Amino acid sequence: MMLRKKNRKFILLAVFIAAGLFTISLFSQNVSHRADLLKGNIDIPTERKIKWNQHSVFADTIYQTWANRALNPDDCKVNAPRIMLGKLLLKKDIAEVNALILKTLPWGVTGSVWALNKKGDYDFTMAILCTILYLFGNQPHILYPETTQHLVDVLLIEEGGKFRYKTPNTAGIVDETENHLLMTEGSRYLKNQWKRTKGNNNPMYDNIANGMEKKLSELLHEMRNADLYEFNSMPYTGYTITGLLNLEAFASEKIRKDARDVLDYMNYTYAIGSYQFKHYPPMRRRYDKASFSELTNDYHSVFMKSWMAYLPNLAPGHNVNGSDVHAIIGSCMPYRPADKVVELLSDKGDGYFIKIGHGDKTCPEIYSAGKKYVLSAGGASRGKASDIVARPIVLFLDDHTESLSQSFHLSGPGSDFMKWNNTGVYQNFACAAGPVSVPAEYKPIVENENWKIFSYQSNIFIAVYSSGHCGIICLLTGNDPKQLLKKIVESNADAKLLGTKFNLPESYSIEYDLLASDNKWVIKAVDGKSVDRDFDKWPLIDGVINK
Repeated sequence: MMLRKKNRKFILLAVFIAAGLFTISLFSQNVSHRADLLKGNIDIPTERKIKWNQHSVFADTIYQTWANRALNPDDCKVNAPRIMLGKLLLKKDIAEVNALILKTLPWGVTGSVWALNKKGDYDFTMAILCTILYLFGNQPHILYPETTQHLVDVLLIEEGGKFRYKTPNTAGIVDETENHLLMTEGSRYLKNQWKRTKGNNNPMYDNIANGMEKKLSELLHEMRNADLYEFNSMPYTGYTITGLLNLEAFASEKIRKDARDVLDYMNYTYAIGSYQFKHYPPMRRRYDKASFSELTNDYHSVFMKSWMAYLPNLAPGHNVNGSDVHAIIGSCMPYRPADKVVELLSDKGDGYFIKIGHGDKTCPEIYSAGKKYVLSAGGASRGKASDIVARPIVLFLDDHTESLSQSFHLSGPGSDFMKWNNTGVYQNFACAAGPVSVPAEYKPIVENENWKIFSYQSNIFIAVYSSGHCGIICLLTGNDPKQLLKKIVESNADAKLLGTKFNLPESYSIEYDLLASDNKWVIKAVDGKSVDRDFDKWPLIDGVINK
């Protein structure tokens, strides 16, 4: 008997979806229950002695930006709750905000959006509603009692102890992403806690008895010790930090510390890999963000700027270019980074060489820093199913540069980032299978047929070798650029060998494979001694910090 056309379409759709789920589960890394990485030889700083300001002009500006916007109930996923938050922070239009909350109903469900969960992403809204609840729920002159009740009982739709690890409607096959876990389960936890502290003794709201405390703690420990699956993600890092900030501010002391540990780890790695808010690391998720070329306005940088605005005697530029979505959350929450993180943002001391591992089937972050610069490796693509975006190697300098085109950078082969392994960074040295891009404003002060020397600081010079298949950047110190060029030429007499080996004058030799496979560090040996190239097994943070 012939199947009806409609039924055939339904069966074909079901088969297609099932095949897609199988493919995702087969090739994706398990987000939950990952093994801890080795610790490495560098500890995460946690000391806090800075006396932060209680007021920030930048925060006021961000609050005003949101508070001055008209409330639009249809723009409810991201903007509406932040407009309400901005107005309440400035005690503006209080009656209007309360009225809107009272007549609002949940617009969707939690969890990742996909074909069988089209109304997902409600946790994006719910996380900010939790922020509003905890900031103002005990201030009845701002958030009216009936508004608070409606927010808790109607708008915060997750409660109890059913911790959902999987993406909705995937038959338990596909792991939920970290940002959704934190926003959904963090909001569930905080609703339970609110109900419990307000006298509701139903066991479902007891986060100890229902297992939420334990499960949330396990997730946070995994993110801290096995690293984040969505490392440096655009745009998801912003929402991961939002979920963590809620927990660090409002949860039990244990969960607050666990969330703070993850934030401290994320912010320390950010400080290692950035310079004056320039940050351009490899990332996981999403490929459509691969062309993003701004250096100072990724979402992690926006949070950093919002925190640093409270720092005494510091007035950095705070242009967030539309990322005030996250600036308002960073500004209104109590978390502040550890002292060492603050120092590293603009002062690299005597420099360092640090490798940050992200685990199996990922790619590392590699950074070499001097007193006034950072070389940032771009990572390696691990195939389309990996969701990893490899980026160019970039040299961050002490300047006002905000885009990739204004910076020394190199990548290759070709322009397809899916074919790149840009892990070729060592101490004061970078190489890739493509030419070096030199900012237009930089002109060589000395050069020959192979090398160009650019002046940077009073005794720091940038040496560049560039061909279609090999690019090299080397940072050198000295007083005479002509003498430096002479030493480079003498140390690398056969230019044909530069595709595989470079001798740093009066220092060390570096051997490399510019076309290394996607699971190997481009650097092969230093002074003839082989290095550990298997970056899938590198520890969390390991390296040398110059004293």
